[in-house]
Amino acid sequence: MKADALRGHLDPMILSVVEHEPLHGYAIMEALIERTGGEVDLPTGTLYPALRRLERAGYLASEWSSVGGRKRRTYKLTSAGRTSLAAGKSEWETFRKVMDGVLRPGQA
Repeated sequence: MKADALRGHLDPMILSVVEHEPLHGYAIMEALIERTGGEVDLPTGTLYPALRRLERAGYLASEWSSVGGRKRRTYKLTSAGRTSLAAGKSEWETFRKVMDGVLRPGQA
């Protein structure tokens, strides 16, 4: 999948992955790969800045933990993040309907 296709959709994708449980960055990356059938495999240079940006915006909260002697940051969805995710899902549904109307006329 082209990176341009993800532009504008990455935030709700990340928020959706942590919607039900807190995850560390690598687990978020793995979940995105699994949920997209391998179509989305973000470089760390894209994922981690996005996580920090979402945290600064108040959509994610994080805390450090130590697992097996290794420190890792775990991210969880905040109340504001739930609101943003709901808006992202709604926007995606509208976008999908518009694209179906254009690309599959009479089928949508």
